[in-house]
Amino acid sequence: MSRRDQIRMSPPEVRDFLTEQRVINVATMGPNGRPHLTPLWYVPKDGDGDDGVRIETWTYGKSQKVANLRRLAQATLLVESGKDYEELRGVSMETDVELIDDDDRALAIGADLMRRYTLGGPEAEIGEDFLEILRVQATKRTGLVFTPTKIISWDHSKLGGAY
Repeated sequence: MSRRDQIRMSPPEVRDFLTEQRVINVATMGPNGRPHLTPLWYVPKDGDGDDGVRIETWTYGKSQKVANLRRLAQATLLVESGKDYEELRGVSMETDVELIDDDDRALAIGADLMRRYTLGGPEAEIGEDFLEILRVQATKRTGLVFTPTKIISWDHSKLGGAY
């Protein structure tokens, strides 16, 4: 078995890793042909296909990344962790991107982000005051749904200290 095969995460391990982490780096193609890279909070979701994962987030509708995605609705995502070699873990995804301009759908993504990052989990209830704040924000936001076309993962802890 190759080293590459030894460190690859299974689809459930990928989903668990994405759930544990908090920041995803999103690379889109800028108007000058260079990558435009930005960190975002995100919500991992169950998806279709063998890998069974997709990523949802939102951002300002007038942002550079949205302008880039309107030209080319593709992105590469990276989530990584670890300091020392034997701790390195990560997931890189080439994705197709759906842009969500519908305020209600964007609001649903914003609510999921609030549950994950502010309220402690997907089952948390959002009070009417917070929901109203999110409604106002949703009118200025574009939802982003990233569906992987290719996933590459690594978990160096699987090598057991042997390099």
